[in-house]
Formats: sequence, structure tokens, C-alpha cells
Amino acid sequence: MAKIVSTISPEYPLLGLLSQNPTHGYELHQRLTTDLGQVWRISQSQAYNILNRLEANGYVTGELLEQEKLPARRRFSLTEAGRQRFEAWLNAPSGSSARAIRIEFITRLYFALARGRESAYRLLEAQIADTQSSLNRLRVQIKTIPDNQVFNRLSLDLRIRQLSSILEWLVECRTMVDFSKPKKPTCI
Repeated sequence: MAKIVSTISPEYPLLGLLSQNPTHGYELHQRLTTDLGQVWRISQSQAYNILNRLEANGYVTGELLEQEKLPARRRFSLTEAGRQRFEAWLNAPSGSSARAIRIEFITRLYFALARGRESAYRLLEAQIADTQSSLNRLRVQIKTIPDNQVFNRLSLDLRIRQLSSILEWLVECRTMVDFSKPKKPTCI
């Protein structure tokens, strides 16, 4: 099993958008809001702060571009280190918590589908398998908890129900995303 990179951070979708093409911070924020606004809710100033941090860490570079009769704008590009960081994140499993699926997996699926249906399908299949495995472990684990440990049993029961629902959604997502024709997925 691959190591789970559990970093729920908007830096990854920003890196992913920059992997598609260099652009300005405002345009990055607009695309993030338009394409993944129900997944990531960050302000424009947060996006700029993240871009500045990514630049300080060597993952992006910013180039100042002069404009006639307008203030200069910075166009951001992904560095090789930034590309490697994004690729490592994109190819890592998301984990099987409701939050990881809702944020990380959906974001990964978005970028995988942008690369091609085969890439998205592999990601979806891997997530289904990982979620089923986690669900199986929890079902075994709940049997080991004594009946008098009511709150431990309640907590595990809730996690089992959540993962069961998530697994059902993932399987439905597989049928909703038509991998034979290029189009936007309807499950995200």
C-alpha cells in the first residue's frame, strides 16, 4: 500500500493549476473558485499568501510583467521542484476519511481527469479499493470492542456508516463519469 500524503492544503490545487499553465494570481484564484469552489474556499489574499510561500520555498517563480496604463502583474510558473511536489501529491492515495475524500480525492480526481480518462479511472479504482479495505478493517475492529464500551462502539459505528456511504458514492461516481467520452464529470 502506498504512503498516504494527508496534506489537505490549497497549495496543491494551486500547484496543479500552475502545472497546466503559468498564470497570474488573480486568474488562479478565479479558476479555483469556478472549478473547485465547493471544495476549496479561500480568499484571494489567502491565495496570494500561499503563492508567496510557495515561491519562498522554491516551488513556483513569479515574474513581474509590466502593463500599459495598469499596475504590473506577477505571472507565476511552476518550478521543477513544484512539479515534483504536485506529482507526489497527485499520485498518493487520499485516505478514507470523509474529509479526505471530500477535499483531497475530489481535487485529485479533477486533475487526473484533466490529464485523461484513464488516469482518472485508475485513481477512482484505487480509492474504491482503499476505502473498501478500510471499511473491512473497521468492521473487524468493532467486533473486538466490548459491549460495555458504548462510546467506542458508537464512534466506530459512525465511521463504518460514513465509509459505507462514501464507498457507495465512489462506485456511483464510477458510473457517473463516462470514461468513454470526453466531458466533465457529473459526480464532482
